[in-house]
Amino acid sequence: MPDPRLNHAARTVDPASPSRRRLLRRAGATLAAAPFVRPLVALGQPGVRPAPGMPVPRFVTTNGIRMAVYERGEGLPVVFVHGFPELAYSWRNQLRSYPAAGLRAIAPDMRGYGLTDRPAEVDGYAIPSLCTDLVGLLDALDIERALFCGHDWGGAAVWTMPRLYPDRVLGVIGVNTPAFGAQPPSAPAEAPLIIPTENYYATTFLEPGRAEAVFSRDVRRALEMIFRRGWYWDVENMRGYPPDSAEKTMDMLRMIEEDNYQGELILPADVLDYWTETFEATGFTGGFNYYRANIGRGGGALRPTGDIDVPCLYVGAENDTILRPSSSDAMPSFIPDLERHVIADCGHWTQQEKPEEFDRVTLDWIRRKLGSA
Repeated sequence: MPDPRLNHAARTVDPASPSRRRLLRRAGATLAAAPFVRPLVALGQPGVRPAPGMPVPRFVTTNGIRMAVYERGEGLPVVFVHGFPELAYSWRNQLRSYPAAGLRAIAPDMRGYGLTDRPAEVDGYAIPSLCTDLVGLLDALDIERALFCGHDWGGAAVWTMPRLYPDRVLGVIGVNTPAFGAQPPSAPAEAPLIIPTENYYATTFLEPGRAEAVFSRDVRRALEMIFRRGWYWDVENMRGYPPDSAEKTMDMLRMIEEDNYQGELILPADVLDYWTETFEATGFTGGFNYYRANIGRGGGALRPTGDIDVPCLYVGAENDTILRPSSSDAMPSFIPDLERHVIADCGHWTQQEKPEEFDRVTLDWIRRKLGSA
C-alpha cells in the first residue's frame, strides 16, 4: 500500500506525438510482432504458471522488460493496474464482468510480479518508469488511448498517466489510492488512526532484505495476514487498539511474526493457493522495490503539477485504514471532472472484497462518461 503521507513521483515529459508514434509502430510492426506472443516456456518466469481461469497470457516487450498480459473482450480498452502484493489475478472478477459489459479488459502482471520480468535496478520501479511500461503496453497492443483503472500502487501509476501521457488516457479510475496535487496534503479532516513509528510498514519495507526475510519465512501465512477483512482493516477496531500495539503502529512485520490473526481471509482457498505458489517462486523484492524507488529514494517528494483533464472516478473503501476516503478530499481542486464513491463495510482489497458493488459503480460511470468511446 502506498504511504498516503507522501506525494508520488511525476516528472514533466514531452510525449512523442501520436503521428510519430503511429509511424514508428508501422515501421516496426513486422519486427515487433514476433516477441509479443511466444510459448509460455520461452518467456515465463521459472516456477510461475499462468493464473487459473484467466485468458492465456501474451507477452509484450515494453520499456526494456517482458510483460505478461491477460486480455479478454472487445470494445473500449480498460487497463487494470494492480498494487502490492498483488497480481493481474487481482482483477479476475473484472476480466469476466467487463467483457460481458462490452469492454476490452487488459490486466498485466506489473514489473516485478508474476510472469513479468523482475529487474534488479530499483530505479526502474519509480512511478514514471511504470507509466512508461504502460505506454509500451498500449503500443504493443496497437491501442491509441485507454481507460486506466488502478488499485494501491497501481492507483499511483494511473493517476500519474494523464499528467505524463495525456494523449494516451481516456479516463482514470483510482481505487483506494487518491491522486495528489501540487501542494502537500492538508491536515486530515479526521483523527489519524495510525501512530507512525520506525516500524511503520512502509519504513520497514525500505531496508533491503528485512521485509523479505519475514514475508518469505512462510509465504502463505504472510499473505493470510495481508488479505483480510476486519482486524486492522476496520476503522472502529483501529480507534481502540493500544498505542504500542502492532495494529495501531501498522507494524506489518510484527503482525506476521506474532501470528495472532483476526478477522476473515478474503481470498478463496484456490486463489490463495495460486498467490502462494507464485510468490514462493518470485519472492517479494519486486513489490518492495515500489516503496524503495518511490519513498526510500526521495521519489515521494517529487510533486505532480497541473490539473488532470480527463474524466475521473475515485472509489474508496470505508474501512481502508491506511488510504482513508478522506484522503481524496482535495482532488476536486485539480480534477474538474471527478466523481467519488465510497464502498461501505469494505477494507483495502476493494475490487476483490466487494466485486459486485465495485463493478456496478464503475461500469455505470463508464457508460455515463465514456459510452462507446
